[in-house]
Amino acid sequence: MSLLRMAGRPMLASMFIAGGVQSLRNPSAVAPTAEPVVRPVTERVAVLPDSTEQLVRLNGAVQVAGGVLLGLGRCPRLAALALAVTLVPTTLAGHRYWEAEDPGDRMQQRIHFLKNVSMMGGLLIAADDTAGAPSLLWRGRHAARELRREARLVRRSARAASRSAALEGGLRAKLGR
Repeated sequence: MSLLRMAGRPMLASMFIAGGVQSLRNPSAVAPTAEPVVRPVTERVAVLPDSTEQLVRLNGAVQVAGGVLLGLGRCPRLAALALAVTLVPTTLAGHRYWEAEDPGDRMQQRIHFLKNVSMMGGLLIAADDTAGAPSLLWRGRHAARELRREARLVRRSARAASRSAALEGGLRAKLGR
């Protein structure tokens, strides 16, 4: 693992672990802020619990688990993707700068909103990072290209063999054998 990955992943994960622990310990502090985002989501997704506090706890648990996995470098792509997903409702609920009336508060909320968007960008890059190893998609495409190349070679070999067999059969017929 490169030094940048070894240092960068725990740094990126630290904020999610701290925020997730806070959400697990005290979901009632975040629940009123999360309510405007939670209601529309729970109405559309029946699997999710109806309680805002339970969803805040669930989001916190995913953030802690994803943060620990990302920080340790275990399943980092999946962990980064899970963290990016948890960041969407967190950002939309917690940093609604467009609703703030005080200019100072609006500016602070916009800064936090953009910070979260930036973190999401970093998480998406981390989710795509294969650590120098080819991705499954690349390996699949490469294998398909190799199979097509080999099929063309087999086809050419078969044509060449059939031409020489036809030529030999024609010569035998002319010679009367």
